[in-house]
Amino acid sequence: MAATRRLRSLLLGRWSCQPAGIQLSRPLTDLIPRESQENDILDFLEKRPHRKHPGILNLSQVRLPQALVTAAQRLVQESSIPNIEKQVQTLTNYLWSRKLPIEPEELQKKAIQLENELQQATGSLQSEKQLRGAVLSTLRKTIYHWQKLSYDERLSLLYMAARLDGGFAAISRAFHEIQARVPDFKPQTLMDFGSGTGSVTWAAYNTWGHSLREYLNVDSSAPMLALAERLLKGGLDSGKPHVPGVFFRQFLPVSPKVLIENGTKTGHRLLMDARDLVLKGPEKSPLDHRPGHVFAPCPHELPCPKLSTSPAQACSFSQAYSTIPFSWNHTHKEEKFSLVILSRSFPGENHRLARVTQPVLKRPRHVHCHLCCPDGHLQHVVVTARRHGRHLYRCARASSWGDRLPLTTSLELPPSPVQDPSDN
Repeated sequence: MAATRRLRSLLLGRWSCQPAGIQLSRPLTDLIPRESQENDILDFLEKRPHRKHPGILNLSQVRLPQALVTAAQRLVQESSIPNIEKQVQTLTNYLWSRKLPIEPEELQKKAIQLENELQQATGSLQSEKQLRGAVLSTLRKTIYHWQKLSYDERLSLLYMAARLDGGFAAISRAFHEIQARVPDFKPQTLMDFGSGTGSVTWAAYNTWGHSLREYLNVDSSAPMLALAERLLKGGLDSGKPHVPGVFFRQFLPVSPKVLIENGTKTGHRLLMDARDLVLKGPEKSPLDHRPGHVFAPCPHELPCPKLSTSPAQACSFSQAYSTIPFSWNHTHKEEKFSLVILSRSFPGENHRLARVTQPVLKRPRHVHCHLCCPDGHLQHVVVTARRHGRHLYRCARASSWGDRLPLTTSLELPPSPVQDPSDN
């Protein structure tokens, strides 16, 4: 299951409602004096050109290391799995459509509700045994049947062929944000819980190989660990690992610091649950007693506004990547993912910038930006040079989905509901 495979632990230290007479849809930056706003944006730019402003975090195109591509191709070529292309596609569809298992309390609530509805519909025509049978039959047809995935040798290889390149792209994007925003950060050890194919190790080595000395991969599946080790050795059973200092373990409990999930509503909800657990829970580190903070993507530590919309939306991002050249693959794909990066050090006010949560719509002389803002609200801002100044306008025009912008909200504005443009 992607929900368990992608749980990562890196141990590194509106649409506005407008009542009559009240205007709520004006761009947020109108509330800030233009001169001071322009000065703030000049400070934000740090003498960089607008097209390369510090809030740009997306990578143009992620490419897997050639050694990893070669190893993956060798393992697939040597496999004896029949109709592997069809099986890879089936597994991919299953992983992206998978939901969380229903909680016992929710299941019991649904059963009681069904029992009451059936009693009202049939009166006393059914015995208690018949009523319970009818309730169970209805539940089987309407409740999602979650099953645990047991990764044997065959399923591990299929998972690698289906998810290695996309997973690597999402993780590389997350590590790139840490590196771009904290260039002095030099991790020495990494622990990956639910390590799967080892894509986190490869991405971390690609990002911080100069400082990392030890990589610990933890996974409950022995065949998956064996596969990850063979990938490091070029797809062979023996040989020198491409990444030095990698160790493999099973069943080692750790606490999450970097979390990446499929970019679905289920994946996003999982991440928000984990985020709240770390921020509000009693978890402590024996080496660092500082509380946890959100580093990315949220510009705040308030409840996720995406989950308070009706219906709830997924907070996801997209990263382009070059695929492993299997016969069934397109040359380029987009990986849709959700992430949360947590830190024990407080990120500071300069890190509390609005996050672009949807593709930026660039139109003549104006730009549509959908943002998650530091005050915990979602906003749709139409940025123009006349209204917001040329610096902010040019920064917005150079930005894309997932980037950050120096927009500040005001407590004078109450929260307003946000509509997903895909619904229109």
